[in-house]
Amino acid sequence: MRLGINLGYWGAGMDADNLAVAQEADRLGYDVCWAAEAYGSDAPTVLAWVAAQTERIDVGSAILQIPARQPAMTAMTAATLDSLTKGRFRLGLGVSGPQVSEGWYGVKFDKPLARTREYVEIVRKAMTRERLSYEGDHWTLPLPGGPGKPLKLTVHPEREHIPLYIAAIGPKNLEQTGEIADGALLIFPAAEHLEATALTHIRAGREKAGLTMEGFDVCPTVPLALGEDVNALADMFRPYTALYVGGMGSRKQNFYNQLAQRMGYEKEAAEIQDKYLAGDKNGAAEAVPHSLIDSTTLLGPVARIADGMRAYAEAGVTTLTLAPAGFTLDERIAALRAGTEAMELAGLA
Repeated sequence: MRLGINLGYWGAGMDADNLAVAQEADRLGYDVCWAAEAYGSDAPTVLAWVAAQTERIDVGSAILQIPARQPAMTAMTAATLDSLTKGRFRLGLGVSGPQVSEGWYGVKFDKPLARTREYVEIVRKAMTRERLSYEGDHWTLPLPGGPGKPLKLTVHPEREHIPLYIAAIGPKNLEQTGEIADGALLIFPAAEHLEATALTHIRAGREKAGLTMEGFDVCPTVPLALGEDVNALADMFRPYTALYVGGMGSRKQNFYNQLAQRMGYEKEAAEIQDKYLAGDKNGAAEAVPHSLIDSTTLLGPVARIADGMRAYAEAGVTTLTLAPAGFTLDERIAALRAGTEAMELAGLA
Protein backbone atom coordinates (compact mmCIF):
# COMPACT_ATOMS: atom_id res chain seq x y z
CA MET A 1 0.00 0.00 0.00
CA ARG A 2 1.24 3.46 -0.94
CA LEU A 3 0.54 6.79 0.75
CA GLY A 4 -0.84 9.99 -0.74
CA ILE A 5 -2.09 13.30 0.59
CA ASN A 6 -5.15 15.37 -0.24
CA LEU A 7 -4.82 19.14 0.05
CA GLY A 8 -8.54 19.71 -0.41
CA TYR A 9 -9.60 23.12 -1.70
CA TRP A 10 -7.21 26.01 -2.22
CA GLY A 11 -8.35 29.27 -0.67
CA ALA A 12 -9.59 27.76 2.60
CA GLY A 13 -7.13 29.79 4.65
CA MET A 14 -4.25 27.30 4.75
CA ASP A 15 -2.70 27.92 1.34
CA ALA A 16 0.88 28.60 2.41
CA ASP A 17 0.65 25.67 4.81
CA ASN A 18 -0.69 23.42 2.05
CA LEU A 19 2.39 24.02 -0.06
CA ALA A 20 4.62 23.24 2.92
CA VAL A 21 2.63 20.05 3.57
CA ALA A 22 3.03 18.99 -0.06
CA GLN A 23 6.75 19.66 0.04
CA GLU A 24 7.15 17.66 3.25
CA ALA A 25 5.14 14.80 1.75
CA ASP A 26 7.49 14.93 -1.25
CA ARG A 27 10.50 14.74 1.07
CA LEU A 28 9.00 11.86 3.05
CA GLY A 29 8.37 9.79 -0.08
CA TYR A 30 4.58 10.07 -0.37
CA ASP A 31 3.36 8.80 -3.73
CA VAL A 32 0.81 11.40 -4.84
CA CYS A 33 -0.62 14.78 -3.87
CA TRP A 34 -4.27 15.43 -4.80
CA ALA A 35 -6.13 18.75 -5.06
CA ALA A 36 -9.88 19.30 -5.24
CA GLU A 37 -12.27 21.77 -6.83
CA ALA A 38 -15.93 22.65 -6.31
CA TYR A 39 -16.93 26.29 -6.94
CA GLY A 40 -13.81 28.08 -5.73
CA SER A 41 -10.25 27.14 -6.64
CA ASP A 42 -9.65 25.05 -9.73
CA ALA A 43 -7.49 21.96 -9.45
CA PRO A 44 -5.11 22.37 -12.46
CA THR A 45 -3.76 25.73 -11.30
CA VAL A 46 -3.07 24.36 -7.82
CA LEU A 47 -1.43 21.23 -9.19
CA ALA A 48 0.85 23.21 -11.48
CA TRP A 49 1.87 25.41 -8.54
CA VAL A 50 2.61 22.39 -6.33
CA ALA A 51 4.39 20.44 -9.05
CA ALA A 52 6.68 23.37 -9.79
CA GLN A 53 7.84 23.38 -6.17
CA THR A 54 8.23 19.63 -5.57
CA GLU A 55 10.56 17.08 -7.08
CA ARG A 56 9.15 13.56 -7.30
CA ILE A 57 5.64 13.33 -5.88
CA ASP A 58 2.83 12.81 -8.39
CA VAL A 59 0.07 15.43 -8.58
CA GLY A 60 -3.52 14.45 -9.19
CA SER A 61 -6.92 16.06 -9.68
CA ALA A 62 -9.47 14.87 -7.15
CA ILE A 63 -11.39 15.85 -9.07
CA LEU A 64 -11.72 17.71 -12.35
CA GLN A 65 -15.48 18.22 -12.57
CA ILE A 66 -17.03 16.80 -15.72
CA PRO A 67 -19.72 19.51 -16.06
CA ALA A 68 -17.05 22.22 -15.85
CA ARG A 69 -15.14 21.32 -19.02
CA GLN A 70 -15.58 19.88 -22.45
CA PRO A 71 -13.75 16.54 -22.62
CA ALA A 72 -11.26 17.78 -25.23
CA MET A 73 -10.29 20.60 -22.83
CA THR A 74 -9.66 18.05 -20.11
CA ALA A 75 -7.42 16.09 -22.50
CA MET A 76 -5.49 19.30 -23.21
CA THR A 77 -5.07 20.00 -19.50
CA ALA A 78 -3.97 16.44 -18.76
CA ALA A 79 -1.45 16.42 -21.58
CA THR A 80 -0.06 19.81 -20.57
CA LEU A 81 0.32 18.91 -16.91
CA ASP A 82 1.87 15.56 -17.74
CA SER A 83 4.36 17.27 -20.03
CA LEU A 84 5.22 20.03 -17.55
CA THR A 85 5.65 17.59 -14.66
CA LYS A 86 7.66 15.05 -16.67
CA GLY A 87 5.07 12.33 -16.16
CA ARG A 88 3.84 13.10 -12.65
CA PHE A 89 0.17 13.84 -13.38
CA ARG A 90 -2.86 11.68 -12.56
CA LEU A 91 -6.26 12.57 -13.98
CA GLY A 92 -9.16 12.24 -11.56
CA LEU A 93 -12.67 12.91 -12.88
CA GLY A 94 -16.12 13.14 -11.34
CA VAL A 95 -19.62 14.34 -12.14
CA SER A 96 -19.81 16.54 -9.01
CA GLY A 97 -23.36 16.84 -7.66
CA PRO A 98 -26.67 18.25 -8.86
CA GLN A 99 -26.41 21.53 -6.93
CA VAL A 100 -22.98 22.39 -8.30
CA SER A 101 -23.57 21.00 -11.79
CA GLU A 102 -26.84 22.85 -12.33
CA GLY A 103 -26.36 25.82 -10.00
CA TRP A 104 -22.76 26.74 -10.81
CA TYR A 105 -22.16 25.35 -14.29
CA GLY A 106 -25.68 25.37 -15.72
CA VAL A 107 -25.33 21.75 -16.81
CA LYS A 108 -28.22 19.36 -16.23
CA PHE A 109 -27.36 16.57 -13.81
CA ASP A 110 -28.91 13.82 -15.85
CA LYS A 111 -27.61 10.42 -16.96
CA PRO A 112 -24.31 10.83 -15.04
CA LEU A 113 -23.12 7.31 -15.85
CA ALA A 114 -23.61 7.68 -19.60
CA ARG A 115 -22.02 11.14 -19.53
CA THR A 116 -19.00 9.82 -17.65
CA ARG A 117 -18.53 6.92 -20.04
CA GLU A 118 -18.64 9.15 -23.13
CA TYR A 119 -16.40 11.73 -21.46
CA VAL A 120 -13.75 9.13 -20.66
CA GLU A 121 -13.91 7.70 -24.18
CA ILE A 122 -13.36 11.14 -25.72
CA VAL A 123 -10.52 12.02 -23.33
CA ARG A 124 -8.77 8.74 -23.98
CA LYS A 125 -9.20 9.08 -27.74
CA ALA A 126 -7.89 12.65 -27.73
CA MET A 127 -4.88 11.54 -25.71
CA THR A 128 -3.89 9.06 -28.41
CA ARG A 129 -3.26 12.11 -30.64
CA GLU A 130 -5.44 10.66 -33.38
CA ARG A 131 -7.78 12.99 -35.19
CA LEU A 132 -10.73 13.39 -32.88
CA SER A 133 -14.17 12.37 -34.03
CA TYR A 134 -16.90 10.99 -31.83
CA GLU A 135 -20.61 10.32 -32.06
CA GLY A 136 -22.52 9.79 -28.83
CA ASP A 137 -25.72 10.78 -27.06
CA HIS A 138 -24.05 13.67 -25.20
CA TRP A 139 -21.17 14.73 -27.44
CA THR A 140 -20.70 14.74 -31.22
CA LEU A 141 -17.33 15.80 -32.62
CA PRO A 142 -17.09 17.56 -34.99
CA LEU A 143 -20.54 19.12 -34.96
CA PRO A 144 -22.41 18.00 -38.08
CA GLY A 145 -23.22 20.44 -40.88
CA GLY A 146 -20.70 23.08 -39.82
CA PRO A 147 -17.12 24.17 -40.48
CA GLY A 148 -15.59 21.94 -37.81
CA LYS A 149 -13.18 19.20 -38.78
CA PRO A 150 -11.45 16.41 -36.84
CA LEU A 151 -8.40 17.83 -35.09
CA LYS A 152 -5.65 16.15 -33.14
CA LEU A 153 -3.94 17.12 -29.91
CA THR A 154 -0.73 19.04 -30.62
CA VAL A 155 0.79 18.64 -27.14
CA HIS A 156 2.87 15.53 -26.55
CA PRO A 157 2.25 14.21 -23.01
CA GLU A 158 5.18 12.61 -21.26
CA ARG A 159 3.43 9.22 -21.23
CA GLU A 160 1.21 7.44 -23.71
CA HIS A 161 -1.19 6.46 -20.92
CA ILE A 162 -1.97 8.93 -18.14
CA PRO A 163 -3.60 7.16 -15.16
CA LEU A 164 -7.32 7.98 -15.10
CA TYR A 165 -9.35 7.83 -11.89
CA ILE A 166 -13.05 8.37 -11.25
CA ALA A 167 -14.61 9.56 -8.01
CA ALA A 168 -17.35 7.04 -7.28
CA ILE A 169 -19.74 6.35 -4.41
CA GLY A 170 -22.85 4.55 -5.68
CA PRO A 171 -22.85 0.88 -6.73
CA LYS A 172 -23.50 1.53 -10.44
CA ASN A 173 -20.86 4.26 -10.63
CA LEU A 174 -18.36 2.02 -8.84
CA GLU A 175 -19.03 -0.81 -11.28
CA GLN A 176 -18.58 1.46 -14.29
CA THR A 177 -15.40 2.87 -12.73
CA GLY A 178 -13.97 -0.61 -12.49
CA GLU A 179 -14.83 -1.15 -16.13
CA ILE A 180 -13.43 2.06 -17.69
CA ALA A 181 -10.87 3.59 -15.28
CA ASP A 182 -7.46 2.85 -13.82
CA GLY A 183 -8.45 3.72 -10.28
CA ALA A 184 -11.28 4.77 -7.97
CA LEU A 185 -11.27 7.82 -5.71
CA LEU A 186 -13.30 6.96 -2.61
CA ILE A 187 -14.51 9.02 0.35
CA PHE A 188 -15.72 8.00 3.83
CA PRO A 189 -14.20 4.52 3.52
CA ALA A 190 -14.61 2.13 6.45
CA ALA A 191 -12.23 -0.80 6.18
CA GLU A 192 -14.77 -3.27 7.54
CA HIS A 193 -17.37 -2.17 4.96
CA LEU A 194 -15.07 -1.60 1.98
CA GLU A 195 -15.76 -4.93 0.30
CA ALA A 196 -19.54 -4.55 0.46
CA THR A 197 -19.74 -0.82 -0.26
CA ALA A 198 -17.09 -0.54 -2.97
CA LEU A 199 -14.84 -3.41 -3.96
CA THR A 200 -17.53 -5.91 -4.90
CA HIS A 201 -18.92 -3.39 -7.40
CA ILE A 202 -15.52 -2.38 -8.75
CA ARG A 203 -14.60 -6.03 -9.19
CA ALA A 204 -17.82 -6.67 -11.12
CA GLY A 205 -16.89 -3.86 -13.49
CA ARG A 206 -13.39 -5.23 -13.98
CA GLU A 207 -14.80 -8.67 -14.77
CA LYS A 208 -17.28 -7.13 -17.20
CA ALA A 209 -14.34 -5.62 -19.08
CA GLY A 210 -12.39 -8.88 -18.96
CA LEU A 211 -9.97 -7.46 -16.39
CA THR A 212 -8.79 -8.33 -12.89
CA MET A 213 -8.06 -6.04 -9.95
CA GLU A 214 -4.36 -6.28 -10.81
CA GLY A 215 -3.04 -2.77 -11.40
CA PHE A 216 -6.30 -1.07 -10.40
CA ASP A 217 -5.71 1.65 -7.78
CA VAL A 218 -8.19 1.69 -4.88
CA CYS A 219 -7.58 5.16 -3.52
CA PRO A 220 -9.69 6.42 -0.59
CA THR A 221 -9.13 9.72 1.21
CA VAL A 222 -8.90 9.36 4.99
CA PRO A 223 -8.45 12.22 7.48
CA LEU A 224 -5.63 11.64 9.96
CA ALA A 225 -5.27 13.30 13.38
CA LEU A 226 -2.46 12.57 15.81
CA GLY A 227 -2.99 12.57 19.57
CA GLU A 228 -3.89 10.57 22.66
CA ASP A 229 -7.54 11.57 23.15
CA VAL A 230 -9.42 9.71 20.40
CA ASN A 231 -12.81 11.12 21.40
CA ALA A 232 -11.55 14.70 21.22
CA LEU A 233 -9.90 14.03 17.87
CA ALA A 234 -13.13 12.52 16.53
CA ASP A 235 -15.05 15.62 17.60
CA MET A 236 -12.86 17.65 15.21
CA PHE A 237 -14.52 15.84 12.30
CA ARG A 238 -18.14 16.11 13.44
CA PRO A 239 -18.88 19.26 11.36
CA TYR A 240 -17.12 17.75 8.33
CA THR A 241 -19.07 14.50 8.53
CA ALA A 242 -22.36 16.30 9.19
CA LEU A 243 -21.79 18.55 6.16
CA TYR A 244 -21.41 15.61 3.80
CA VAL A 245 -23.97 13.23 5.29
CA GLY A 246 -26.48 15.98 6.02
CA GLY A 247 -25.94 18.83 3.63
CA MET A 248 -24.34 17.69 0.38
CA GLY A 249 -26.79 17.61 -2.48
CA SER A 250 -30.53 17.54 -1.94
CA ARG A 251 -32.59 15.39 0.39
CA LYS A 252 -33.21 12.91 -2.43
CA GLN A 253 -29.75 13.12 -4.00
CA ASN A 254 -27.15 12.95 -1.24
CA PHE A 255 -24.73 10.20 -2.19
CA TYR A 256 -22.84 10.45 1.12
CA ASN A 257 -26.02 10.01 3.11
CA GLN A 258 -26.82 6.92 1.06
CA LEU A 259 -23.31 5.58 1.72
CA ALA A 260 -23.76 6.04 5.48
CA GLN A 261 -27.01 4.10 5.21
CA ARG A 262 -25.25 1.26 3.38
CA MET A 263 -22.78 1.10 6.27
CA GLY A 264 -25.64 0.48 8.69
CA TYR A 265 -26.43 4.02 9.84
CA GLU A 266 -29.90 4.38 8.33
CA LYS A 267 -31.55 6.03 11.35
CA GLU A 268 -28.57 8.20 12.18
CA ALA A 269 -28.13 9.36 8.57
CA ALA A 270 -31.78 10.45 8.46
CA GLU A 271 -31.45 12.37 11.73
CA ILE A 272 -28.26 14.12 10.60
CA GLN A 273 -29.88 15.16 7.34
CA ASP A 274 -33.09 16.34 8.98
CA LYS A 275 -31.23 18.56 11.40
CA TYR A 276 -28.76 19.88 8.85
CA LEU A 277 -31.40 20.80 6.30
CA ALA A 278 -33.43 22.47 9.04
CA GLY A 279 -30.48 24.76 9.77
CA ASP A 280 -29.38 23.03 12.98
CA LYS A 281 -25.79 22.35 11.99
CA ASN A 282 -24.63 21.92 15.58
CA GLY A 283 -27.38 19.40 16.22
CA ALA A 284 -26.46 17.55 13.05
CA ALA A 285 -22.82 17.37 14.17
CA GLU A 286 -23.83 16.08 17.59
CA ALA A 287 -25.96 13.39 15.93
CA VAL A 288 -22.99 11.90 14.05
CA PRO A 289 -22.11 8.59 15.74
CA HIS A 290 -18.57 8.35 17.08
CA SER A 291 -18.23 4.95 15.41
CA LEU A 292 -18.94 6.44 11.97
CA ILE A 293 -16.17 8.99 12.42
CA ASP A 294 -13.73 6.54 13.97
CA SER A 295 -14.20 3.95 11.22
CA THR A 296 -13.66 6.46 8.39
CA THR A 297 -10.64 8.29 9.83
CA LEU A 298 -7.26 7.49 11.37
CA LEU A 299 -7.18 8.86 14.92
CA GLY A 300 -4.92 8.53 17.92
CA PRO A 301 -1.27 7.72 18.62
CA VAL A 302 0.97 6.19 15.98
CA ALA A 303 0.35 2.60 17.07
CA ARG A 304 -3.44 3.00 16.72
CA ILE A 305 -3.02 4.69 13.33
CA ALA A 306 -0.81 1.78 12.25
CA ASP A 307 -3.57 -0.68 13.18
CA GLY A 308 -6.01 1.32 11.06
CA MET A 309 -3.63 1.40 8.12
CA ARG A 310 -3.14 -2.35 8.34
CA ALA A 311 -6.90 -2.81 8.24
CA TYR A 312 -7.18 -0.68 5.10
CA ALA A 313 -4.39 -2.60 3.40
CA GLU A 314 -6.00 -5.93 4.27
CA ALA A 315 -9.34 -4.63 2.96
CA GLY A 316 -7.82 -3.96 -0.48
CA VAL A 317 -6.70 -0.33 -0.46
CA THR A 318 -3.68 0.23 -2.70
CA THR A 319 -3.12 3.98 -2.20
CA LEU A 320 -4.22 5.45 1.12
CA THR A 321 -4.66 9.20 0.70
CA LEU A 322 -4.29 11.07 3.97
CA ALA A 323 -5.76 14.44 4.84
CA PRO A 324 -3.46 15.41 7.74
CA ALA A 325 -5.44 17.46 10.26
CA GLY A 326 -4.29 20.07 12.72
CA PHE A 327 -4.87 23.65 13.80
CA THR A 328 -1.31 24.68 12.94
CA LEU A 329 1.23 23.81 10.28
CA ASP A 330 3.37 22.04 12.87
CA GLU A 331 0.43 19.81 13.83
CA ARG A 332 -0.28 18.95 10.20
CA ILE A 333 3.39 18.17 9.53
CA ALA A 334 3.46 16.00 12.66
CA ALA A 335 0.41 14.12 11.37
CA LEU A 336 2.08 13.69 8.00
CA ARG A 337 5.21 12.26 9.60
CA ALA A 338 3.07 10.02 11.79
CA GLY A 339 1.68 8.57 8.59
CA THR A 340 5.06 7.33 7.42
CA GLU A 341 5.96 6.14 10.91
CA ALA A 342 2.69 4.22 11.15
CA MET A 343 3.26 2.62 7.76
CA GLU A 344 6.61 1.31 8.96
CA LEU A 345 5.16 0.11 12.25
CA ALA A 346 2.39 -1.69 10.38
CA GLY A 347 4.94 -3.41 8.15
CA LEU A 348 3.51 -1.79 5.01
CA ALA A 349 6.39 0.49 4.00
